[in-house]
Amino acid sequence: MLFRAYCATCVGLEVIPVVVEISVQQGVGIYLVGLPDSAVKESLLRVTTALQSCDYRVPGWKTVINLAPANIRKEGSGYDVAIAVGLLAASEQIAAPYIQDFLILGELALDGSLRDVPGALPIALKGKEQGFSKCIFPCASALEASEVEGITIYGAANIGEVVDILNGEDYTNSLVVHPKGEHRGEERSCKADFMDVIGQEFAKRGMEIAASGGHNLILCGVPGSGKSFMASCLASILPGMSREESLETSAVYSVAGLLEGRGLIRERPFRTPHNTSSVVAMVGGGPSAYPGEISLAHNGVLYLDEISLFSASTLDLLRQPLEERIISISRAKYKVTYPASFMLVGSMNPCPCGYFGDDSGRCTCTPGMISRYQARISGPLMDRIDLNIKVKPVERDLLVSGVKGERSEDIARRVLRAREIQLERFKGEGIFTNAQMDAAQLSKYCPLGEQERAFMGNIMEKLSLSARGYGRILRIARTIADMEGGKRIDISHISEAVQYRFNDFL
Repeated sequence: MLFRAYCATCVGLEVIPVVVEISVQQGVGIYLVGLPDSAVKESLLRVTTALQSCDYRVPGWKTVINLAPANIRKEGSGYDVAIAVGLLAASEQIAAPYIQDFLILGELALDGSLRDVPGALPIALKGKEQGFSKCIFPCASALEASEVEGITIYGAANIGEVVDILNGEDYTNSLVVHPKGEHRGEERSCKADFMDVIGQEFAKRGMEIAASGGHNLILCGVPGSGKSFMASCLASILPGMSREESLETSAVYSVAGLLEGRGLIRERPFRTPHNTSSVVAMVGGGPSAYPGEISLAHNGVLYLDEISLFSASTLDLLRQPLEERIISISRAKYKVTYPASFMLVGSMNPCPCGYFGDDSGRCTCTPGMISRYQARISGPLMDRIDLNIKVKPVERDLLVSGVKGERSEDIARRVLRAREIQLERFKGEGIFTNAQMDAAQLSKYCPLGEQERAFMGNIMEKLSLSARGYGRILRIARTIADMEGGKRIDISHISEAVQYRFNDFL
């Protein structure tokens, strides 16, 4: 008897449907074909032991299990449940009359219980696209996919519950069912608040601009000036993600196995890799080409504390994703592409001792040492940084005065208003912020009047701006105009943008 069950596998964010074909005929032996890796080959032992533990029998005849299409390598343990129900149906132990409506995924434990598998969210989205009306996942994996509209998601704790679902029994009373929208995920709250940042008005204004437009920035200043703390406060003023952004980011975390049953991610990621992180940790890779820090920061922030201590190769690999907002990982027979649209935030000292430019005159570094230190961040990477902010030490009298700054809650409201203007502007464009505009969108949304064009011409000549630098200033100016509710960019917006583009440290 020939029987088919349906599951899927993820190659990066691309979901490939897999048909589990099972044939039971006269003969002896059980065979698994279809280019399986070691984990998939081992599924035969897991499946047969689990079925016997649940009082099902393993067919004693010749059984061939084919994972189609056969030209794609199958990796991971997510095929176990589909193979198990296929064996039961092919050996006529269950009827499973509605199995063609289901996409089934899960790993089996030896006692028949289901273990979570990565990739449930993108697989559910693909299942809807392919015309499946229902999905069966392990319970925690089902939470990831519970908000996908247009498809019913069922969570099962063991193989018995999977069989009950396939037989069309009363799901609500006997099974763990997670309807769409029930689970909203655990939202993280940022404890750092700009209220506790004393002084530093110039830096705080620059960070508000960066948050409003999704711009990259670097904070450069002497030790103890508050760079790291202000960077940690940035998360407190970023708006929540739209549904589209949330689905994109959650899909990356789902493939990486990091959602942990939380449902969709609502708050923007804030990734803080250590300066010893390897290239693979940053870009992604490994045997299954999992996403790295660059992709895990998608639609959020990638914060590099002491950015000058990262290796040159690690920093330079950021150049391509900062420009194209994707990252590609190549393998011998395939290439995986992950989204990588993030805000790059860095903090650093101006020199090895940290006190170059400080009024106290404590710097002990020679000009050569300072030059070599600052050269650790290459010119092409610096050209991709929108805002370059000099952070000065807080004056003693202001520090002991106890005067509090503006609350993050108030700043966040202004940031949200600016973001809402951009969401309306870019509706249907496939982008969300001013920082994501390409050259064509710059021309469309950042037109300059005659006076502004003449002003920009003078700036380009005096500062020897590249075409990329010109575009960066326009994007920042557009964001400043949005923060003020302006319809067009004027000279004051351009002037402020230029202040944040250059400083006397770097």
